[in-house]
Amino acid sequence: MISGATSGFRLRARLAIRGRMGSPKLGLFELGTHHVVHIPSCRVQHPLINQVASIVRGALVDTQTSCYSDKAQLGLARYLQVVIERRSQSAQVVLVGHCPTAAPLAECLELIRTRLGAALHSLWFNANLEATNAILGPHFERWHGPESVSENFGGGEVYYPPGAFGQSNLEIAQALIDELRGQIPAGARVAEFYAGVGAIGLSVLEQVGAISMNELSPQSLYGLALGIAALDEGRRARISVMPGSAGSASAMASDAQIVIADPPRKGLDEALIKQLTSRPPERLLYISCALDSLLRDAAQLTAAGQLRLAGLKAFNLQPFTTHVETLARFERA
Repeated sequence: MISGATSGFRLRARLAIRGRMGSPKLGLFELGTHHVVHIPSCRVQHPLINQVASIVRGALVDTQTSCYSDKAQLGLARYLQVVIERRSQSAQVVLVGHCPTAAPLAECLELIRTRLGAALHSLWFNANLEATNAILGPHFERWHGPESVSENFGGGEVYYPPGAFGQSNLEIAQALIDELRGQIPAGARVAEFYAGVGAIGLSVLEQVGAISMNELSPQSLYGLALGIAALDEGRRARISVMPGSAGSASAMASDAQIVIADPPRKGLDEALIKQLTSRPPERLLYISCALDSLLRDAAQLTAAGQLRLAGLKAFNLQPFTTHVETLARFERA
């Protein structure tokens, strides 16, 4: 098990905003409820996340902004997302509102911008009008600052727009990427599925001959495009991108020596499993965030005897929980 810091490691947070006008709570839902536990001094979060939450709470109070009620489906302020950029030690802040535009939250947003000052990377409004448990809606308005935070894991710059997925524990994400880098032979042809903004692919680009990258999310694809645009022409020429589901892009693996897959909790798309078992690559590097789907997929991948499980390593991305990130290495039998 690869582990790291046990305090201040969380560089991303999504906090629910609930409570009465003038007395908002910013925190996490109690298990199985919409009751928010206020967490003003959370030790696992980067200190700047706690500072941002405190400033946002104060701005909500001072502007008399209403908080969202799940039962009534009323109220303006719904969620807060904070992402810390390591290089600048500043915060990308997203205020999620139950309104179609930022106008009803304009006074609150401006107060947040002023009070955060140099600690603010960028400030965004996100509209979420749906009566679901989804935190972010599809519509973002940039209020202040750059369009994306950026990170570096030992390769090309990796860009995270506010709607793109990113790991919260970048110390251990770095260790995982370093481990992957050691599993890819120099000059290999690589196919990466569920590539996100390219945190893996752009970071191992120096040692590959060519890499094809697949992603579905528009926000992540936008971040990936920013990362590719920042490369020189020679490096860009080694990358191809295939948008859409991993299943629809599964043929991308047919010419790859190394396949990398980092799916969501549901695991690999069925069409991708069929492709990998009918035409197995020399090596499959499967990063899993859910043990049940990994076990199910591993059984299917190895059932025909053309792929064998050759290695497992666990990464403690979420200390104090039962969840681990698992890197499974499959080899052609």
